[in-house]
Amino acid sequence: MILFDPDQVEAAEGFPLIAAGVTERAALPKKPTLTRYLREAQAAVGLRGEVSVLLTTDDGIRGLNRRFRGKNKATDVLSFPVEDSGHGLAGDLAISVETAARQAAEQGHRLSVELRVLMLHGLLHLAGLDHETDDGAMARKERRLRARLGLPQGLIERVERKHTSGPKGPQPSAARMPGLKPRPTSNLSASKLTASQSRGAAR
Repeated sequence: MILFDPDQVEAAEGFPLIAAGVTERAALPKKPTLTRYLREAQAAVGLRGEVSVLLTTDDGIRGLNRRFRGKNKATDVLSFPVEDSGHGLAGDLAISVETAARQAAEQGHRLSVELRVLMLHGLLHLAGLDHETDDGAMARKERRLRARLGLPQGLIERVERKHTSGPKGPQPSAARMPGLKPRPTSNLSASKLTASQSRGAAR
């Protein structure tokens, strides 16, 4: 399920400036297209259960990052897994469309492509993978699935490339990948997304 953050005016209105797009590359896909992207990525990951994706602003994701992770900064995607829910729920993702648009421009591809990259990365976290603590299993799986889905370089590779090719060389993983693996103790399903659905504000 795709939800537009009702607590952020820009998101609640469907990101009119981004949706219009100066160019087709910068345009925000329509909700049915985003839903299709989510289903394709979820099937590729093999993740069962319902997943909700909250599309929000930098301010909105900063608030979630601060609330659940104690980090007062915007990021691109946050994952909120549901553990043993017993209700057919896999978890929730929150994506900053503003950050996604900037990253798409930096990478030289469409906003729609960046949103698919972020959904895939977040879904892998919902499936229990963790690039910050594993032996590269998540990076390998993400690489395989990106090839299958026809997606460009993923988040893990971008950060590794950036920090290994720069003058400072590699950094510890916690410093290299801030904000990409929240795994909070409480989940977003029980708070923000549920509240959004109950108010009927999501479109």
